[in-house]
Amino acid sequence: LRFQLWNCDLAMANSLRRIMIAEVPTMAIDLVDIENNSSVLVDEMISHRLGLIPLMSNNINQITYTRDCNCAEYCENCAVVLTLNVRCESDENRDVTARDLVSSNSKVTPYFSSDDDSGVVIVRLRKGQEVRMRCIAKKGTAKEHAKWSPIAAIAFEYDPHNKLRHTTYWVETDAKKEWPLGPNGAEEAEPNPDEPFDYNAKPERFYFNVESTGVMDAREIVEKGLMLLHAKVVHMV
Repeated sequence: LRFQLWNCDLAMANSLRRIMIAEVPTMAIDLVDIENNSSVLVDEMISHRLGLIPLMSNNINQITYTRDCNCAEYCENCAVVLTLNVRCESDENRDVTARDLVSSNSKVTPYFSSDDDSGVVIVRLRKGQEVRMRCIAKKGTAKEHAKWSPIAAIAFEYDPHNKLRHTTYWVETDAKKEWPLGPNGAEEAEPNPDEPFDYNAKPERFYFNVESTGVMDAREIVEKGLMLLHAKVVHMV
């Protein structure tokens, strides 16, 4: 998703970027109850891989943080249970993937880019090996752990023509080759070589590029990020 943000300063634009990375909540596997694991990978490694599997989080507002729930440990209001029960019976190796996870909530399932996508490979089993686990997915943010981040990549650009000279000291030989003009340059007028340098000028227009992990639409991430930023500003005022 590409969008422009203007009439704000650099600090505000960067705040929005950081909030989208670390404070937009999603679902991720947080606890793993391992009943049987005869694979070559140790329990901790499989648990870590399970935690990094992106889970669809479009209904995240309907789920409560475990810390705010009245239950003793976890319940259907604050958690989703996913089970993994695979045994290799053939002579060929069996890849256990995110497709093998069975969710108790049809809205919180592993993300797949297409119907042909087998998903993240969790472990590979040989004949006779088995994994049987119960995974508890909870609501959280990337401020607690990176597995909860909905962002795969995010960046913003400003001053594509380098009118502010912010990249002047980041050049070795040729500025035009090392800082080529990108597509955002067409959005702003080219500078006049003879115009005097404005020492008080500050960037006011920012060109964002947001890529989601797939757990929710990039537009939804931006909207939630703006709501969180607005709430922070109101609280400060």
